[in-house]
Amino acid sequence: TKKPVGILHVKVLRARKLLKMDLLGTSDPYVQLSLSGEKLPAKRTSVKMNNLNPEWNESFNLTVKDLQSQVLELHVYDWEKFGTHDKLGMQVVPLTSISPHEPKEFALNLVKNQNLNDPHNKKPRGQLTVVLSYHPLREDSHGSSGTLERHESQRSESEVFSGPLEPHESQRNEDASHNCQAGLLLVTVKGAEDVEGKHHTNPYAVVLFRGEEKKTKLVKRTRDPCWNEEFQFVLEEAPLKEEIRIQVVSKRTKFCFRSKESLGFVNINLSDVVFNGHINEKFHLINSRNGVIHVEIRWEVT
Repeated sequence: TKKPVGILHVKVLRARKLLKMDLLGTSDPYVQLSLSGEKLPAKRTSVKMNNLNPEWNESFNLTVKDLQSQVLELHVYDWEKFGTHDKLGMQVVPLTSISPHEPKEFALNLVKNQNLNDPHNKKPRGQLTVVLSYHPLREDSHGSSGTLERHESQRSESEVFSGPLEPHESQRNEDASHNCQAGLLLVTVKGAEDVEGKHHTNPYAVVLFRGEEKKTKLVKRTRDPCWNEEFQFVLEEAPLKEEIRIQVVSKRTKFCFRSKESLGFVNINLSDVVFNGHINEKFHLINSRNGVIHVEIRWEVT
């Protein structure tokens, strides 16, 4: 899998003159957005009921892996309570049409599909307006070689030459500078050792952060699973005072009453990750006799 290179901020503003799909001469539109080549679920706006000129003003963040080849895909649908949702139109925006750190507004004429020869595309389908801005992740000072990257918190020349601030003031300024930066939290669950269930040991790991839950694959009949799976969280600001929980769970592969069993968990404070750029450590699992989990977490800012 390609390494992330930046974050695309998408603000879906509005649509105008959408097609009438419902019997009452209106539609219930929403927008679905994703980057080409991504396997992640698409993001989507709220549904605006009975509205051919909806206003959304909703923002989303998408992880960019290849600025040269990826395009933003925007699909507008008519929501239906039952059955499939009708397509109102779509459009794409190549990421090469955006300059870093410069928000750009696009008024996109919707089409049925990307086939230029399709006569259906001559039919007016309305217009969708979005604002896009691309924020590249900062490259490591030593280049991107090596598996572990370190992003040190740099002090400015004025700080160095004017002498140290009072500790609490220095810390407060550093907190503020880290906190206001958007970034990408990359969590790699490498593996575990000496995990053991009472009834079965088919472990997988669960990553819990800000209400999101992400899972590794299940490895059958082992006390030393190897996962090496990476999970990404796009954040508006640094997770300075937050924790991430990683739990190891065993699941019986055949149906039975006790199908799941916790093999231990760990809560990791993310402040060290923010200030040092990364951690790569083994943690003892709570509620496990000898279990250990190996985790690498990186914080990459825009």
